[in-house]
Amino acid sequence: MLMGHLALVAAAVFAGAAIYINVAEQPARLRLDDRALLTVWKPAYERGFAMQSSLAILAFALGFLSWWQTGATPSLLGACVMIANWPFTIFVMMPINQQLMGTSPDEARVNTRELIQKWGNLHAVRTGLGFLAVLLFLYANVL
Repeated sequence: MLMGHLALVAAAVFAGAAIYINVAEQPARLRLDDRALLTVWKPAYERGFAMQSSLAILAFALGFLSWWQTGATPSLLGACVMIANWPFTIFVMMPINQQLMGTSPDEARVNTRELIQKWGNLHAVRTGLGFLAVLLFLYANVL
């Protein structure tokens, strides 16, 4: 039972951080000019990636352990949803991330802004996965 509660906490922290990026950080930085936008996005991305990737792995591992201990299918589903953030990020978001990271602030143009806007839209998928995992872990904990 403890693993299920810890998985819920890890997923909730992930989802909370993800929604903060979508509703506060991303809209605020989109108000900046193209150069400043890219300059702010880069370190925020690096720090956010480290935090959220760790939380996704932690929530996956805890959810998997919860399923192993209890046999609660929602725990396994929540774990799978959390780890789904990894392939989504690697295969869908990483090409955009690499393009943005490879652009110097002096080279930032309108297409840079468009890429960051697209990145934000894709990040909303990660936010949705986080909240779906929270609901699954919550359900597993009340079974």
